[in-house]
Order: sequence, then structure tokens, then C-alpha cells
Amino acid sequence: MQPHELSLSPTELVDHAMAHGVTLRIEHARRILVDAWAPASRTPLRETVAARTRASVAALLRSERVAIVERAVDPGDGFVKYLLQAPDGAEFEAVRIPLHRPGRFTVCLSSQVGCAMRCDFCATGRLGLTRNLEAWEILSSFLAIRDEAPGRVTGAVFQGQGEPLHNYDEVIRAAQRLRDPCGGAISGDAITISTVGLVPQIRRFSAERLPFRLIVSLTTTDLEVRRRLLPVVSRFDLTDLADAIRCYQANKGGRVTIAWVLISGINTAAAQVDRLAELFAGVPIIVNLIDVNDARDGGYARADDTERGQLLDRLAAAGIPFVRRYSGGAARHAACGMLAARRMATRA
Repeated sequence: MQPHELSLSPTELVDHAMAHGVTLRIEHARRILVDAWAPASRTPLRETVAARTRASVAALLRSERVAIVERAVDPGDGFVKYLLQAPDGAEFEAVRIPLHRPGRFTVCLSSQVGCAMRCDFCATGRLGLTRNLEAWEILSSFLAIRDEAPGRVTGAVFQGQGEPLHNYDEVIRAAQRLRDPCGGAISGDAITISTVGLVPQIRRFSAERLPFRLIVSLTTTDLEVRRRLLPVVSRFDLTDLADAIRCYQANKGGRVTIAWVLISGINTAAAQVDRLAELFAGVPIIVNLIDVNDARDGGYARADDTERGQLLDRLAAAGIPFVRRYSGGAARHAACGMLAARRMATRA
């Protein structure tokens, strides 16, 4: 199958063209890719690539895009959740997130249609895995959202549907193209990849010294709770996971973000904080706390102010810095996985 225009670097485009008998200079490859990534509303630049060359290159590439099926705008926080559809009909999500600086946004991207991790508190995990997204599908979803944003998109986070490191090669290719000056032109430090804790892939990520940030969604240090909440990744020993994170931190530097989905009565006890401090002794971490979103009857409940405050006090006493992260879209049942889950429910 032909490669997609969004998934290639300028050098790869030159190599692909040359392999098919089309002579292409690197500066022309850059211009072709800049144009492929440009919004349709952009004023055309002076043509620098011959029409015959453009046509010859275009014949060697795919150029289809994903379509926006639905938008859910949260009037309270300005988050916009998108339901997107690939040409084969597969549906997945993305979110436009307003940043504190007015007129600046980041995009939360999906990496898979559904997810195989089966995390018990996650709407996406209950969908099961349909397939991996290709890099171009991820990038096309980014462009669809960027092009209608009322400002500048300055970051991207792979924290939507799916486990990014379960689709490692396509996610890293997409991240590289987002960073490319001829692609998304986003700083590597503004591209974040989240994982629920796939140890071999974390080690590979570390060994490759990639310029992107990594977030590890730990959520619990209690082994029995971990088996219930995170059934797939619970097969990885916590000590091995902590060691992989140590290696990543040694290579990348700075603090490592540990995500913690805050669930009432499940993961707020002092013993969990003690174990967290023990696992990461000597490693600069910051805990990213997010309230659980579970719209099911009898689903997991959010911690109240008292329980949350006790957890924050325990983290502070252990010398572990933390931030509370807001999950947008819940007011419209548009938090992660909810749009897709609702669509599937109406078809059942």
C-alpha cells in the first residue's frame, strides 16, 4: 500500500519518490509536505514545485483524511470533544483543550480504536480493542481539530482512546511528524505520550532517547487493587515498572509525571502513598491527580473533599509534589471514551 502524505518526513518522501523513478529535491519535498499540512484557508504561496513533479509525487501517495462526525462542547470549561471517523468507518475520539494562555490549545489524541488494557474504571477500556490507528489517522485528527481552533494549537498529548505504547511504532511516527518543522512544528517537550505501564515499551522509549514527555498512569500501588483496576498491566511487577521509569528519568532528566486516577475508597489510603514513596525513592516525580469519570450506575465514585484532602496531606508529608488535573467534558458525558461508548450503545 502507498504511504500517506502526512506520515512521511521530507527525507522519506525523497527516498520514496526516487525508488519509484521520480526525481525529487529535498527542498521540493519540504514544500510538498508543508502544503499537505497547511490549512485549506491558508493563502497560497508562490509555487516553487513544478506541476508535473507535484502530480508525479501525488500519484505515489495517499491523501485521504478522517472526518468529524460529532462535536460535544462543554459550555463550562471550553473543552471540545470530537468523534472522528476513518474511511473504513472506524470511530475514535480527540479533544481540543484550552490552555491557561488565551488563544492557545493542546489536542488530546487517540492511538487506537478502543483499547485492550481493560482498565476497570475507563469507558474506553470497556469498549475492547478494534484496531490500532495508523500514524496518518492520528495526524489527520490533529489537523481536523487544529484547523477549526479559534487560536493556535501548541501541544499534543497521546492520552485519548487506546494505550499509546501498545501501538508504539505508529504513535512514535505520528509524534515525530508533529515535531517536524514541515509537519506540526510542535516542540518535542510539548508532545506527551501516556502509558498505563507497559514495561518493555517504556524501556524501548528510554533507550531510543526520544524527545517527548512520558506520563505513567500508575493509579495504585496496592497489588490486589492493581489486579482489579488494571488487569492487563498488573502482570508487570511494580518494582520492574519503577526501574523502567528510573531509566527513563536518567536519560530524559527532570521530573517524571505519575498519573493517579483518584477513586473514593480505592486508592487514597496512607499505605498506598508510603509504597509510592518507597518505589520512587531518589527519583524526582510529580503526581498528577485526576478525579475518576465513571457514568455507570454503581460505578466508581469520586473522592469527596475530605478524602481528597487527606490524600493530598499524605503526599505532602511524604515530600511528593502533586497537581490536580481537570478532566473536561464530563458535563456533556464527553469525558474519555463516553462519546464512542454512547454511539456503540445506541447501535446495540
